[in-house]
Amino acid sequence: MRNRNNEKNKKLKFWLLGIAAFLIAVVFCLWPTQYYIEAPGEAFQISKYVKSTRKANPNFYLVTVSERPAVMIDYLTSFLRPADSRYSKDELMGTSTSAEYNQMQQYYMETSQNNAIYYAAKKANVPHRQEFLGVYVIEIMSNSNFKNKLKVGDVLVSVNGKKFNSSQELIKYVSSLKKSKVKIEVIRGKKHLIFSGETVKLSGTNRYGIGIQLVDHTRVVTKPAVKIDAGDIGGPSAGLMFTLECYQLFTGKNLSSKKIAGTGTIDDQGKVGMIGGVDKKVIAASRQGMKVFFAPTDQPAGVKKSETNYAEAVRTAKKIHTKMKIVPVARFEDALNYLEK
Repeated sequence: MRNRNNEKNKKLKFWLLGIAAFLIAVVFCLWPTQYYIEAPGEAFQISKYVKSTRKANPNFYLVTVSERPAVMIDYLTSFLRPADSRYSKDELMGTSTSAEYNQMQQYYMETSQNNAIYYAAKKANVPHRQEFLGVYVIEIMSNSNFKNKLKVGDVLVSVNGKKFNSSQELIKYVSSLKKSKVKIEVIRGKKHLIFSGETVKLSGTNRYGIGIQLVDHTRVVTKPAVKIDAGDIGGPSAGLMFTLECYQLFTGKNLSSKKIAGTGTIDDQGKVGMIGGVDKKVIAASRQGMKVFFAPTDQPAGVKKSETNYAEAVRTAKKIHTKMKIVPVARFEDALNYLEK
């Protein structure tokens, strides 16, 4: 009788240990880490996001990078996926919360869209105007006198009662004040708030400022009207492709029958700027059958020629043996000339 009980107890212990081990393994695999995984995303038809009375060309695509919080199993297996990159929360978001980071990406996207509509209208010679509404506060520096006064998402509309026509004007004015007291007006929701404080020396420069990172808040009016709504997609990197799509709508031209993708910011002067994750965008575009990929040649200070988006895109294309053509662009006109030749 004892032997039978011992046998039952052994089996019960075995099963309990097995269940415990399984639960521990599950908890370990699903345990959250402080890392995020960046991976190739998808290519989306821009025509789905651009609204106008005219029909949009369905052959232009924006390309995304996938960002997701990494649980332990995802973090460990990411080392087996060459295209994946791992970033700590601080590396990706700095001191921002997840909500603030996502909000910042939406502000960048709004600026990118407005620049795209404005420059496309300008090139197409259709009626257009851009109204400067202020600047979004997207980060407050740790040494700023306004650290505990401003919030991410505030719209700064004036300094010492003076309003501006561009962020460059605002920055130039504040910098000229050197170290002095300033009074700033911001809009937060529906409230107008006024804060006072001193300017501070900006890190790594000889200039003075309020101590904020900013992005323009503008409104663009064109005839015919064009609106862009990219939904949950954030960031400024679709600027070039939005500009190409808008240009087609304004001119009525069909620039290409091929599937065209690309990346790069756009400013209101038509310059195409550098972005992050170009290697992942090349992979995503190739997977979805793109024939051409526009990559910025922009080379900011401190960036080697071998580190530009175009150089990295070419290396990635060779590595994955894609037939997709990588085309260098420094300005909107480079992409336009390539499509029109």
